[in-house]
Amino acid sequence: MKHNKSLILFLIPGVLVYSIFFIYPTLSAFFYSFTNWDGISPEFDFVAVENYINLATNDSIFVKALVNNVKFMLFVVIFQTLFSLVFALFLIKNTKQNVFFRALFFFPTILSSVSVAFIWSFIYDPNLGLLKTILTGLQLDFLAQNWLGDEKIAIFSIAVVQVWFHTGQMIIIFIAGLQSIPADLYEVAKIEGASRLQTFRKVTWPLIAPAATIVVAYTTIQSFKAFDLIFAMTRGGPNYSTEIIATLIYTTAFRSFKFGYASAESVIFMLVIAVITFVQFKTLRANRVDY
Repeated sequence: MKHNKSLILFLIPGVLVYSIFFIYPTLSAFFYSFTNWDGISPEFDFVAVENYINLATNDSIFVKALVNNVKFMLFVVIFQTLFSLVFALFLIKNTKQNVFFRALFFFPTILSSVSVAFIWSFIYDPNLGLLKTILTGLQLDFLAQNWLGDEKIAIFSIAVVQVWFHTGQMIIIFIAGLQSIPADLYEVAKIEGASRLQTFRKVTWPLIAPAATIVVAYTTIQSFKAFDLIFAMTRGGPNYSTEIIATLIYTTAFRSFKFGYASAESVIFMLVIAVITFVQFKTLRANRVDY
């Protein structure tokens, strides 16, 4: 670009699209978060930081949605990362059998979220659901629950669906990271008498840290944006037990017509994701350096 300034022109389409669909909406949300705009009227009043004060002090539903989101995120990040890494370790070799299982695990990720929501709503049905039928057939019907109707377990029941939905996608990322590790390192570890656990800790894990960083960060963002899955399965119920910030923003904006207040919620939402992702990146990078 130093020798040919005209190359800058190739950046214009990307910058233009990015500005229209990201920068402008972000700045608009930040602007409207200081207003009482209803989303319809051309007129609105500035309320300064009143929306943010209400969110922090008077909005118990927002606090509950934030707590639900954290529960959902922790469950999904832990189990989705763990399962995808374990499956990737078993499916790392490019055999026909492993390629088949990779495709099988990846298949759910190509389905729409609404389709997955309807499938699992049927599975979780407390009367005629597949899970109820299986437990009854195994004479374990005492374990059957109202999976989506019980306030204590509903959010975790949906988290299980999220893990099932996206684990195959994360397996591919881990496999790519594992296959990039030179085989010579494993030969050296074997010669040195390292056990499988020691080999994983000293060779495998440090070298797949970049892949793990991508998986954890992407999984975190996915779990905070699981609007369509939760909305299609429970619409945030029962009694806000599955309400997350994304569904709450939708409800506030398009049902209560409080676009200014919803904009404040979205700004907090964005900041929470940014902080959590930043901490994750720092933690995983520190672990990689330690090795």
